[in-house]
Amino acid sequence: MKKTLLLPCLLLVGTTLWAQASNYPNGSTVSNFTVTDVAGNTYSLYDITAQGKYVLVDFFFAACGPCQATQPYFNQVHETYGCNAHDLFCISMNNGYDNNAQVMAYENTYGGTYAHSPAVSNEGGGPAVTTDFGVGAFPTYCLIGPDNVMIANDIWPVSSMGSFVAAFPNGEIATAPCMPAGIHEADAISGLSIHPSPSNGMIVVEGGNLGKGSLRLEVMDILGQQVRTISLGAANNGAIARQVDLSDLGDGQYICRIVSPGRTSQAQRIVIAH
Repeated sequence: MKKTLLLPCLLLVGTTLWAQASNYPNGSTVSNFTVTDVAGNTYSLYDITAQGKYVLVDFFFAACGPCQATQPYFNQVHETYGCNAHDLFCISMNNGYDNNAQVMAYENTYGGTYAHSPAVSNEGGGPAVTTDFGVGAFPTYCLIGPDNVMIANDIWPVSSMGSFVAAFPNGEIATAPCMPAGIHEADAISGLSIHPSPSNGMIVVEGGNLGKGSLRLEVMDILGQQVRTISLGAANNGAIARQVDLSDLGDGQYICRIVSPGRTSQAQRIVIAH
């Protein structure tokens, strides 16, 4: 698979012989950046690394064939390593060709079945970061350490999630459940089951170890934007079984979780196909 090279006044496909984040050789300190993703969330590199996280950055544009082919592997890393709540933080950065709507369409089409990382369009500061890093071929994947030092300024070729994992420092980045930030495993609701999937939107939500108090079902699209909040009432002896109608949602993949006072279930993906 070849990268897409962008040169002045010319768009062509080819391989490149230089490190793609050319302004930050491995071992150099990366400058801070602040961006806003398509969902309106703002992120600053130094705020993320100050939490001890490694940062994996994906530079892309929507019409880039190699970007489309490797995006599912990037999102697989994002989900497998904890959905940005643990050792690794993943973020996608558009080169400036695509606005919020186009980036969302790209993620919906090419992002795969895994939980998607935050994505930044030309409306959220992606072009400035692309220029600062000196990226000229796409996709370019970079790994930055908690000390803001560039570890790998061009992870390529990418043929699976393992291509990214091979660039990780040994023993420094651990896999983790894909759970919302601030929710610890000890606080998680266990035994969540949502079925059938695929469905026409009529689903059954079941769970145990729910404790007391009112429950709600939160439904998010694959970009993490909440599209439904449904009251489930109180659990019966810590368990629940409710039929829920999501048939008004469009075809696609959605992330669901049950929330009760002080506790949140691990996320579960469903597919709606009318």
